[in-house]
Amino acid sequence: MLLHSKILGQGQPFVILHGFLGMSDNWKTLGNQFAEYFEVHLVDQRNHGRSFHDDQFHYEALAEDLKHYFDTHNIKNAILLGHSMGGKTAMLFATQFPELLGKLIVADISPRFYPVHHDGILAGLASLDFEVLKSRTEADKQLSNYVSEFGTRQFLLKNLYWIEKGTLALRINLDTLAKNVSEVGEALPIHSKFEGDTLFLRGDKSEYIGTQDEVIIKNHFPEAQIETISKAGHWLHAENPKEFYEAVTNFVN
Repeated sequence: MLLHSKILGQGQPFVILHGFLGMSDNWKTLGNQFAEYFEVHLVDQRNHGRSFHDDQFHYEALAEDLKHYFDTHNIKNAILLGHSMGGKTAMLFATQFPELLGKLIVADISPRFYPVHHDGILAGLASLDFEVLKSRTEADKQLSNYVSEFGTRQFLLKNLYWIEKGTLALRINLDTLAKNVSEVGEALPIHSKFEGDTLFLRGDKSEYIGTQDEVIIKNHFPEAQIETISKAGHWLHAENPKEFYEAVTNFVN
């Protein structure tokens, strides 16, 4: 099955992958900016956004989905950008199919293993009973019992949609994602390597890429540059889009 995407602009292909519990819409604003110079593909990964639901959920499958997408759209010499979980997919894809990429950009994630840390969020999403909850405001109130940070709730509630008048639902395949949440933190295979141009961007307030990660990054991506986006946490592209855009365009040009 083919991943759902939104394609904007013309030129060299520029493929963008969202993070866990996100969707391609999270990248709409930046995607439109990049589309002034590139053919931008905003992709929904499996079990997210408008893409298909499947019981299988691990990085090998996500990378295979992306290969099928590249083949179907005849994409070559692409710039591939992935954030968080999308960054892990992008890293694996780059090491498996280096001939398809011009440049790789990874936003706020390292190739190493991360322990599960989405339990509260997943429990909160599972607690949303759409037979009772009839508005986004009610859903937000319920979710606030599990997720205190307003911005994170707004990000998560982008997954809500009306399946019919008066009935809300989640676009994500919550059951499969909750069952396989440990897969999200899996490390890149130890001998995987990509020798092409690579940029790692980290948020200055984020703990996802620390100084200890720099050696790990260089082991897998010997040409990697590592840059820091100021005034930004893990959602660095949303928290400081101007600096993020500048860092990416400087690198790809």
